[in-house]
Amino acid sequence: MKTPEQLIRESKKIVIKLGSNTISDETGKVNREIMKAITAQVMQLINSGKRVVIVSSGAGSCGVAAINKWSRKSDINYKQALCAIGQVELMNAYKELFSEYGLHVAQLLLTKEDFQDHHRELNIRNALFTLVDEGVIPIVNENDSVSVDEIKIGDNDTLSALTANLWAADLLILMSDIDGVYDKDPNTYDDAVLIESVSNVEELRKNISTEGKSEFGTGGMVTKLHAAEIVNRFGASMIITNSRKENILGKLAAGEEKATVFCCE
Repeated sequence: MKTPEQLIRESKKIVIKLGSNTISDETGKVNREIMKAITAQVMQLINSGKRVVIVSSGAGSCGVAAINKWSRKSDINYKQALCAIGQVELMNAYKELFSEYGLHVAQLLLTKEDFQDHHRELNIRNALFTLVDEGVIPIVNENDSVSVDEIKIGDNDTLSALTANLWAADLLILMSDIDGVYDKDPNTYDDAVLIESVSNVEELRKNISTEGKSEFGTGGMVTKLHAAEIVNRFGASMIITNSRKENILGKLAAGEEKATVFCCE
């Protein structure tokens, strides 16, 4: 089983998924400090010859932070409206941060239908290839403002896996608020052990607790394991790591930090 260091070194095309808890503070506002640090790490990868696509959560929480008076409204139309507002806040942050390095960003908002229709899928694929080839950073998110249950992907772990497959990425990195997969809840048990490599997702699923999700996010360990199955099925690997750790991508690439690896081997 390969280590995070080996996977990052050998991968040319990397999809990085940023969760809501990663890019939002406790109020839901964009956490500029964390995003600035992650942007710098992404630039390290790009400068080392990697090509990167970002899948970013956070539109809903950013919308709530921008217009707090709607935060308690449960109507779907208000939730969709908040996502539309939050997406602007989110993209503005990415634009400002990457412009410091002289790079442009592009927004791609997708639904489940986009991955089920061959022509739409081909158009997305072509857009991704063109943007990356021209040095633009694609920022992918679900189009929550138009999504209903019938066309909703539901979580960005799955979206990032589908994007990685469509773009033929070598590696998917899920950056969250956890170090990886543990044999039991590390918040409850002091003797919880980080599982550093996984070759059989179904077997792992039987032996660990996968409950729980963040306040702002829609995912959890269930969706992360599903994402691993998707990318592994199509020949790519996946890493779950903690975005809150300083220079985590650089340290993983240098073999100085641990994470959970789902290898396609």
